[in-house]
Amino acid sequence: MNTKVAIAGVEFKNPVMTGSGTFGSGMEYGEFVDLNRLGAVVTKGVANVPWEGNPTPRVAEVYGGMLNAIGLQNPGIDVLIQRDIPFLKQYDTKIIVNVCGKTVEDYVEVVERLADEKVDMLEINVSCPNVKKGAIAFGQKADSLFDITSKIKKVAKQPIIMKLSPNVTDITEMAKAAEAAGSDAISLINTLTGMKIDIHKRAFVLANKTGGLSGPAVKPVAVRMVYQCAQAVKIPIIGMGGIANAEDALEFMMAGATAVAVGAMNFVNPYTTAEVVEGIEKFMEEKQVEDIRELIGCVR
Repeated sequence: MNTKVAIAGVEFKNPVMTGSGTFGSGMEYGEFVDLNRLGAVVTKGVANVPWEGNPTPRVAEVYGGMLNAIGLQNPGIDVLIQRDIPFLKQYDTKIIVNVCGKTVEDYVEVVERLADEKVDMLEINVSCPNVKKGAIAFGQKADSLFDITSKIKKVAKQPIIMKLSPNVTDITEMAKAAEAAGSDAISLINTLTGMKIDIHKRAFVLANKTGGLSGPAVKPVAVRMVYQCAQAVKIPIIGMGGIANAEDALEFMMAGATAVAVGAMNFVNPYTTAEVVEGIEKFMEEKQVEDIRELIGCVR
């Protein structure tokens, strides 16, 4: 039984990854999950300098998931290189670094710093507000996405994955822009923009007013977007959004995803990633699926 998948020449022992921002760099989860079992660990977003993030409160529970407005708080690229990458290199898992920034130059600086590091791929978070364009996210306009993708691709030594925002009119337009600019793969979806109001205080629950909705509530939207992108582009897709078990993960793969990432559910059950790996293996045994690649995009 073969559970291996390949993305841009990188081979993963299985298709299960961690969602950026939900797993740290694996240190916090090491006592719960054998990181050797995972296809890859995707780090929390890292910028060229430390970011403090947004003011609190910045997390709220909602029906079927959570809202977060963390603001990509991170200790910066120096700490990632000195602490997190050496930690992850102890394990037999692929390392994908998620990159964020406020300008194209910020992203390029981080990507250049990672050129000589032993990491397997870079995931580029284009849901960050572009401070030079009135804080519209890089991933919300096709021309901005094309521009940042092509500039990062020119300097990247590792294959790049553009992480797409679902907060757009047509997700396939974004997927095509990323592909045309040279992205090696795409991942989707990032969080949907949401809001919660405390009716007793007559106030916003989050200090930022809005936050990113993640968790099981977003899964049907995510599966639909992955399917649409699989029909629109040739590059591999990493699917995510509300995956809680192997059944959810397999839905994404049948819709066209080569790999999947478990995000918000890590907060609910820290064993989720390992359980998804085991569940996929069990499904393949029961259904007599010899090669997991038989399942990728099998639903037309």
